[in-house]
Amino acid sequence: MMTRMKAFFAWIRRIFGPFWTRFQINRWIGVFILTVILVISVLGTFEAKTTDVSDLKTRLQSSTEIYDVKDNKAGSIAGQKGTYVSFDKISPNAVNAVLATEDRNFYHEPGFSVTGMIRGAVTTVYYRIRGINASAGGSTITQQLVKNAFLTQNQTITRKIRELFLAIQVEKEYSKHDILSMYLNNAYFGQGVWGIQDASLKYFGVNASDLSVTQGAMLAGMLQSPNGYDPLNYPKNALNRRNQVLQNLVNDKKLSQSEADQYAATAIGASDHNVDNSNYNYPYFFDAVIDEAINKYGLTESEILNDGYKIYTTLNQTDQKNLQDDYETSWLNPIGGDSQAASVVMDAKTGGVRAVVGGRGEHVFRGFNRATSMYRSPGSTIKPIVDYAPSLSRGFSYDSELKNEKTSFGTNGYSPSNYADYTSEDVPMYVALENSYNIPAVWLLDQMGVSVGYNAGIKAGLPLKKSDKNLAMGIGGLQKGVTPLQMTQAYTSFANDGVMSQSHFITKIVDSSGKVIVKAKEKQTRLWSKKVADEMTSMMMGVYTNGTGKAADPYGYTVAGKTGTTEVTGSDSTATNATDSWAIAYTPDVVVTTWTGYDSSANGETIPVSLGQTAGPLMKTTLEQVIPNTDQTAFGVKSVRQKMSTVTGESGKTNGSSSSNGFSNALDGIQSDIKDGANQAWSNVKDGAQAAWTGIQSLFGN
Repeated sequence: MMTRMKAFFAWIRRIFGPFWTRFQINRWIGVFILTVILVISVLGTFEAKTTDVSDLKTRLQSSTEIYDVKDNKAGSIAGQKGTYVSFDKISPNAVNAVLATEDRNFYHEPGFSVTGMIRGAVTTVYYRIRGINASAGGSTITQQLVKNAFLTQNQTITRKIRELFLAIQVEKEYSKHDILSMYLNNAYFGQGVWGIQDASLKYFGVNASDLSVTQGAMLAGMLQSPNGYDPLNYPKNALNRRNQVLQNLVNDKKLSQSEADQYAATAIGASDHNVDNSNYNYPYFFDAVIDEAINKYGLTESEILNDGYKIYTTLNQTDQKNLQDDYETSWLNPIGGDSQAASVVMDAKTGGVRAVVGGRGEHVFRGFNRATSMYRSPGSTIKPIVDYAPSLSRGFSYDSELKNEKTSFGTNGYSPSNYADYTSEDVPMYVALENSYNIPAVWLLDQMGVSVGYNAGIKAGLPLKKSDKNLAMGIGGLQKGVTPLQMTQAYTSFANDGVMSQSHFITKIVDSSGKVIVKAKEKQTRLWSKKVADEMTSMMMGVYTNGTGKAADPYGYTVAGKTGTTEVTGSDSTATNATDSWAIAYTPDVVVTTWTGYDSSANGETIPVSLGQTAGPLMKTTLEQVIPNTDQTAFGVKSVRQKMSTVTGESGKTNGSSSSNGFSNALDGIQSDIKDGANQAWSNVKDGAQAAWTGIQSLFGN
């Protein structure tokens, strides 16, 4: 056999030797290896120098804190963190066990171990050859800290290289005691517990400073596989692993063999203790804050949870506490059962969300938030946006007579019905709005043209589809639907003199070093003239005093707004069942929205049509709690009912001509359109000028 092999290699040298020598292949291989080493070194050094490790300890010590609208702390997000303790608050028993098991040479190495890496690489290759999908260790404690704090858990060559250079940089920045304490405070110990302090409390009910030899050994053993060596679920595995760690302590000369044997004979001694270091006080609001930080400002969930930000918000803690308590009050949920609800309280002038609850029952972290993510038919709450306000801008008035008889509209003969098939002679606009008649609303939309209402809805921030561009849109017949947050935002335009305030939760984000990384800007868009907004408010005051919103009329306070119901269609339809119940009310200071219904009607779940049996009790209570907590700014207009008290003659017309009001509204609408167009044109000019200037700068290399 040896003879054959020698003959084979001799043949190789004879065939390829001259070529190898002529082209100096050895040198080229050497150059290639040195080049690879150089590139890796340059890239690794760049990675280490551009990654800010100087604030690592601060980030690990700090939880992300959330502040309310008055800059008072409202709570915090623990994330992958436990209660941070300094090195002198960690028992030497735990420290010795960790070092004996994870990294015996920790205090004598520069952040990495060449022998450890070689051993890990060879073992991993061996596993792969045998078809075992596993990887061996070889990382020092510093490398493990870097991996947990800055990198992913993916076993790749690139990650290992980054890990190596970052570990060197961390060793330059921190003492060994600091590195070890950061590692133990950032380590995962199963059962959703992070950090050695909370792990000590979870499994033994003692502080990390008081851990015994056996307790420290068990926790040290868990670092390799927190779930596999979980003493609550796998006590036998945990016991065997603990005893292995005790033997490691013998090998490291921290215990005698007799002491280790004595400790190994004792029971595991772990039991379940409740540990809660979370201050996630307002779950749905905090969820919305995290979502906005991710979707609007580009942060990641991991950064938000772990990097110790201070997030300043629009939260009003009084409103939020009251709202959460209301959702726990059974009599405010007359539907009962598995029915759901969602509420939004928004500052009308700024668009800042003061309070939000996205559902009943147990909250799931960043789970489904019905207030911000649920799309449902808005029912009649859409009428002021796509029907009535646009009509006022086009010459109609609050007392304009509208058709209320059964009619087929359009080329497809669309024929809406009022509740209980009620019809009548022509009715004044304010009466049609108060009683939420469908026929007059559709008639108005037909008179104006569907595009007018559709464009108004788009401008108001509603996610309308092209397929919604039909007369059914005028009474809430939408393909996708809208969210409670979107409807609340749209109604700020009526409360705020025709100007819509864009909804938001965050005002400012500050990182762990004190640097402001986000400064939110309030955005406002004019939807209607002030006269149109005032006239809409005058009409919508009657909704809660004389119309469909009477069941939610807050005692002692004046509000305007609209209710909405999505009635069941098809063979299951009756005069008394529905799928969605909405109530939206506002003052000059605040807009409040409440939705109730079922998540799904797949099994025939329906709700009553009457507001008093659905959203009414919750809405009424919310308004009576929220309004006293505002400036209580009075409306600058009277209700239509109050205006009508000054009528003269039998015509029922107010002093002053309806037609003149309509003409004035139309002029205001035209002026508003012209102004919006001018603003848009100026914006386009500015954008174009900026783009041109950028191009000029690029030509000169600036």
